[in-house]
Amino acid sequence: MGAQNGKDLLVKVDMNGSGLFETIAGLRATRVSFNAESVDVTSLESQGGWRELLSGAGVKSASISGSGVFKDAGTDERARQLFFDGETPDFQVIIPDFGIVEGAFQVTGIEYAGTHNGEATYEMSLASAGALNFTAL
Repeated sequence: MGAQNGKDLLVKVDMNGSGLFETIAGLRATRVSFNAESVDVTSLESQGGWRELLSGAGVKSASISGSGVFKDAGTDERARQLFFDGETPDFQVIIPDFGIVEGAFQVTGIEYAGTHNGEATYEMSLASAGALNFTAL
């Protein structure tokens, strides 16, 4: 995978539960993290005293965070409502030259900020809320 434009890393939300995905408006910076907890099964019999991990065990999770300018678009309204309703709709994350990650996420945080002589900005955080699907590009 060669160098990519950051603007091509897109976060999309299902707008109405029917698979109509739209890019979240105004995002300038986006971050996606994948995590897997490890299960330590080291014992006195572990070869050379090295740690051993149980293959395939542990909890997998993903998180998305982004920041940008407040545009008061339909996707801004949808994200706000998802936060207040605690819903977990499907989101898509398009990672250039890598693939598309899709699955349920919960909006876990939204922050708004602004200065007297600048634009209104926001930051949002999402946490995976179920199994994710990956489609290679």
